[in-house]
Amino acid sequence: MTAPDRNVVIIGGGFAGIHAARGLARSPVRITLIDRRNHHLFQPMLYQVATAGLSPSDIASPIRSILRRQHNAEVVLGEVESVDAAGRTVILTDGTTVPYHYLVVASGARHSYFDRPEWESLAPGLKSIDDALEIRRRVLLAFESAEREDDPLARQAWLTFVIIGGGPTGVEVAGALAELRSFALRRDFRRIDPREATIILVEGGPEILPSYPAHLAAGAKRQLRRLGVDVKCETFVTAITDTSVSAGGWTIPTRTIVWAAGNETSPMLSTIGAEQDRQGRILVKADTTIPGHPEIYVVGDAAAFRQEDRTLPGLAPVAMQMGRHVARAIVADLEGRERPSFHYRDKGQLAVIGRGHAIADLGRLRFQGFLAWAIWAFVHIFFLIGFRNRFMVMFQWAWQYFTYQSGARLITGVRRDRWKS
Repeated sequence: MTAPDRNVVIIGGGFAGIHAARGLARSPVRITLIDRRNHHLFQPMLYQVATAGLSPSDIASPIRSILRRQHNAEVVLGEVESVDAAGRTVILTDGTTVPYHYLVVASGARHSYFDRPEWESLAPGLKSIDDALEIRRRVLLAFESAEREDDPLARQAWLTFVIIGGGPTGVEVAGALAELRSFALRRDFRRIDPREATIILVEGGPEILPSYPAHLAAGAKRQLRRLGVDVKCETFVTAITDTSVSAGGWTIPTRTIVWAAGNETSPMLSTIGAEQDRQGRILVKADTTIPGHPEIYVVGDAAAFRQEDRTLPGLAPVAMQMGRHVARAIVADLEGRERPSFHYRDKGQLAVIGRGHAIADLGRLRFQGFLAWAIWAFVHIFFLIGFRNRFMVMFQWAWQYFTYQSGARLITGVRRDRWKS
């Protein structure tokens, strides 16, 4: 088989998949990128869509547009059902089969409800644009319903928002909701004062942001409380209904719940036949391949990669570096050279807590406040794909910063049963 006949199949158009495809742009291979959605999503900014700060098109780009100038790449809109590792074939849900010489599994992860799947419809997670729009719909509709509610107790339930999970996503959603309540919506209603809304962040562990240094996590908690967020740690959720959350032995009447508590991988990974951890991630070797199949690379959130006695977290920088590594490894294999091992260069982590405030863990530099927020803003805008996306996000942020307004407060997909509740 000559090099130009070698097909590299990439499952997933996220950070790892896109960077792997781009890294092979000058290589003598054919690339087939398969994704069930037609767009690449900048997931770290997804909470801004969920809280009416940005529109979906500001943080997403069509995959075909991203790869349109890469003549050795084609895009297939479809969902992978299974992988036949012995036959080197990917099977789609519509029965289509795609053969491969190299396979890059970058299928990402979705939210996990810890064996309580019935909670998903009551407490949506935040992994896709559809999720973000559903959360935005529920949040804005809650204020509208409260405006029409005469019963004070029922009105307060509509004005109570519970975020489950104190990781970066939960913290960012809580901070953004607090600002939406206090600034963007404060003059929009006549019968209610949106500033009276209650925002509760529930975390089962002893502290929020457990992956950050303790003093930064404590600073984030103080900032959330300044914004009016009620932070409850060591509080495990035991039940969720359409009108309440039970946690820590007490019940919170609420009509709007956001889930940010856990992740799990696609069931498709189990068809590969490789060893998986408790989250469903595939245990990979030093070069991110799986034992017995040097042609299969597993990267991003789908991979359990051990480095320095820890499993790398499911972060965008990890996925980007893994994607670029896979491209280099395939090129080395084609050229008859030894494949390089993967080593993650940890450049730190950032989390934003409301307008003008963030925490930064950049190795030896650990600080918080406006400077951390400015760095966070620059880094996130820099990694957005496409000039239009960067320009629109900068414009939206500048507008919100100086006017305290959110520019995407649209209720879409309203179900009639929510108005009857």
